[in-house]
Amino acid sequence: MNNTIKFCVDEKNNGKRLDIFLSENINHLTRSFLKKLIENEQVKLNKRVLKLPSTKVKYKDQITINMIENQEQNIRPKKIKLNIVYEDNDILVINKPKGMVVHPGAGNYEDTLVNALLFMYKKKLSNINGPLRPGIVHRIDKETSGLLVIAKNNFAHSHLGDQFSKHSIERRYICLAWGVVRPLNGKISTLISRDKKNRQLMTVSEINGKKAITNYKTIKVFNIQDIPKISLLECELETGRTHQIRVHLKYKGTSLLGDKQYGKKNIKFKKINNDFFIKLNKLSGQALHAKTLGFAHPKTKKWMNFNSEVPESFKKILSLLENLSS
Repeated sequence: MNNTIKFCVDEKNNGKRLDIFLSENINHLTRSFLKKLIENEQVKLNKRVLKLPSTKVKYKDQITINMIENQEQNIRPKKIKLNIVYEDNDILVINKPKGMVVHPGAGNYEDTLVNALLFMYKKKLSNINGPLRPGIVHRIDKETSGLLVIAKNNFAHSHLGDQFSKHSIERRYICLAWGVVRPLNGKISTLISRDKKNRQLMTVSEINGKKAITNYKTIKVFNIQDIPKISLLECELETGRTHQIRVHLKYKGTSLLGDKQYGKKNIKFKKINNDFFIKLNKLSGQALHAKTLGFAHPKTKKWMNFNSEVPESFKKILSLLENLSS
């Protein structure tokens, strides 16, 4: 079932850009969101599907917007316990556990965050990103833990999405990486695109791709006998590209502990601390946690800031490194 919005262009709006015309006539949706609707072929001009937000409208033009409503489409609601950090009528902030996929996709249709959200909130979620991603404004990798904001309605989703587009959202991650990143503090700015050899991975590109910017600082370098050098880093995202931190660390010549996609799959040690080796193998994925999330509330405009603790497996290996280095 679709929700349709229709307009007829009056004389005073003759010659305006389509996205500007719509943003001036639909107060609860931002211009960036309306652009996305046009690019997703959900807007028709005189029964003709459009793709360009810059299209000029004319007097008496008929505009139809097709808002796809939230349908489960074979996505089954499932009772899964969620760690809810904050909730009100518009948004939900969740601390996602390591190992949980955010939304259904190839091979993952039952134990995702979306399955849990549908069980708890049914249709009280935004539908801007389609039936497979109700409420989902952004995402983090399956094996990355940490904070996510969920939109309960399209108004909230539109305004949060606008903040992500303008890069005004605060997103800080904490991670453990092999070796020492030089310089100790800095900014990594590259283009990121799909890896031509492996389409499941991303890579830094010199020619094409999307701009990706990661600011990082070294909190501590652990230099311990019988353990390779390890750096505790804080990374702040200016952009949010797929696998961005992992790709940028590989670009700098290192990788995260436990990252078998962008690091070495089977690291061989000549000599290794046994306690460390055991905890390293219990990481089950990269040592990366989305610890801080900050944004302006879509309705009140008040700045909100949330922090979360690293998961137990990350905490144990970090505590061991701290104890051995003291």
